[in-house]
Amino acid sequence: MARIGLVAHDEKKNELVGWAAANRDKLGGHELWGTGTTGGRIAASTGLAVSLLKSGPLGGDAQLGAMIAEGRLDALIFFIDPLAAQPHDVDIKALIRLATLYNTLFAVNHATANAVLAAI
Repeated sequence: MARIGLVAHDEKKNELVGWAAANRDKLGGHELWGTGTTGGRIAASTGLAVSLLKSGPLGGDAQLGAMIAEGRLDALIFFIDPLAAQPHDVDIKALIRLATLYNTLFAVNHATANAVLAAI
């Protein structure tokens, strides 16, 4: 069982919820963690058990980063909106840096999320 973090920028939340619904059976065999809004929407739409952290801008991104640094997260699926500026961009960059530094499986869109899910 892998420990998977789930987060999405506002304009990508529906896309991640749809991806999670399409992959519900596979995700159900793993321990899921999500930032407040994203994780809550995934749980409500799919019935999957998602442990909720704070909303991304309120510290959820930092919590996921801490989990990576502590070895408590095996994969991160973060649907990023490359066309929108984010007010908490520093936190997002820190999360991406930690996922890269600790060699964490990391997906930013459907294609890479499918590859990560196939790998775990």
